[in-house]
Amino acid sequence: MRRSDAATLAGLLGERVMALAPELLPHGRRDGSEWRCGSLAGEKGQSLGVRLTGPRRGVWADFSSGEKGDALDLVAAALFAGNRRDAMDWARRWLGLGDGPVPEPMRRSISEKVNTSDADEQRRRAAARRLWHEAPAGIAGTPVEAYLAGRGIDMRSLGRAPGALRFHPAVWCGEVRRSLPAMLAAICAPNGKQVAVHRTWLAQSHSGSWRKAELATPKKVIGGFAGGCIRLWRGESGKSLSMAENGESVILAEGIETGLSVALACPERRVLCAVSLGNMASVILPDAITEIIIAADNDSGNATARKALDAACRQFIGQGRAVRVAMPNTEGRDWNDVIREDHGQSEEARRS
Repeated sequence: MRRSDAATLAGLLGERVMALAPELLPHGRRDGSEWRCGSLAGEKGQSLGVRLTGPRRGVWADFSSGEKGDALDLVAAALFAGNRRDAMDWARRWLGLGDGPVPEPMRRSISEKVNTSDADEQRRRAAARRLWHEAPAGIAGTPVEAYLAGRGIDMRSLGRAPGALRFHPAVWCGEVRRSLPAMLAAICAPNGKQVAVHRTWLAQSHSGSWRKAELATPKKVIGGFAGGCIRLWRGESGKSLSMAENGESVILAEGIETGLSVALACPERRVLCAVSLGNMASVILPDAITEIIIAADNDSGNATARKALDAACRQFIGQGRAVRVAMPNTEGRDWNDVIREDHGQSEEARRS
């Protein structure tokens, strides 16, 4: 039979996505028109969604890492570390279009699938730890400090930089097939152990300033992190999250830049970053934390974002915690937009 091209294979896989998604992501569950799970490792969660019905069936997106694609891309990402050629060979046999036996992943029992997923996740976590330890501690004088300053975030005004941030001069970027400078952020599990690394690729302009690299996906995560967060700022107590005092409150932001902006405005508060809105409801906090202030982006026109925010509020309220939402007044803005505008107005006032 003629060897099918990538587009044809993606379409055929999409037609059978009802069987494909549970095969690739075994611990997910159906949620309306999507198959939802925590990541490409296939664990429970909400961050990754695969469309099951309609003209876009087979299309998927991982909201925590920014990865997305069609059904063939899903096979490549879940089974072959992004290798589309191997994914195409697997897809042809899975669809009955190629010679030879069905590949081994189709024959594994559920328990074997669990063990394989666990092993894959352990490899991702090990890779994340290696990447983190390759980067020197501290961001003073690095492009990360310059990038944040360009976003209106002057870390030196806080007196210290978060230990959760580092600069790495050369982090591999699959999108451009080469290494780029990057800001790294450590993502920790509820027990405080680092389980993943958030990467923001950076680029230097002709003027010498630093900004996010011009990529389709300039931010990605390596490693599964369901329930974890980036511990950005300890607040006035200076204690680790596990040592939070009874009755303490935290500010929980979606993104790093938003969280740092809030830390600048409220340095006495503990600030955490959920990494993604999809993970926010999953963040596990000590019982000592009795109040949560969600520093939300104003995505009121986005039904999916609103649903995720509501889910986070319900989850924390159900745990017996007080929950407040702080959101900029203007749709489409986040708290980093607010401080940048305020900073710009202050600079203008000083010049006048």
